[in-house]
Amino acid sequence: MSLNETEILNIFKKTEALLEGHFLLTSGRHSSVYFQCAKVLQYPEYTEKICRIIYEHFKDRKIDTVIAPAIGGIVVGQEVARQLNKRFIFAEREDKSLSLRRGFSLKEGEKVLVCEDVVTTGGSVFEVIDIVKKCGAEVVGAGFIVDRSNGKVQFGVPQMSTIKMDVVSFPPEECELCKQGIPFVKPGSKKIL
Repeated sequence: MSLNETEILNIFKKTEALLEGHFLLTSGRHSSVYFQCAKVLQYPEYTEKICRIIYEHFKDRKIDTVIAPAIGGIVVGQEVARQLNKRFIFAEREDKSLSLRRGFSLKEGEKVLVCEDVVTTGGSVFEVIDIVKKCGAEVVGAGFIVDRSNGKVQFGVPQMSTIKMDVVSFPPEECELCKQGIPFVKPGSKKIL
């Protein structure tokens, strides 16, 4: 049985993964809401159920490999690849940009699914799509758990998310929370400061 958005949000609340406050997002933007997917993904039963939605959406497509940006997308990509019974690789930051390391590679014509945990501006997913294309491989889709843009970010490939929400975020210079002197926290994995 597939989970609906309300059930997924309840899992985020139950695992204390839906946070409220003042946050510096991986994108560099600020928000009063933060999805800490790692707190959900620490539980295999939730990981399997949520990633099954992505699997179900893409299972009938020809896919050779699943790729994700490190670090947030690794668990999502690994679980989707496990359910598809396909190879999984990840891209990681080196000198501020994502690249394939650890001997990972893609072949020309390889069919690749990109997975991620949370999309705000889509920067990491766009970077991974660019890596795939530069290798001569084909992006067949992008699947992620949370779409903070509520569908505004489009990757030019078939895409889906398990949750779509229009969560407001601001460039730092326009952040009302900063103007009120409320300090931010940075719970994500990418070093921005």
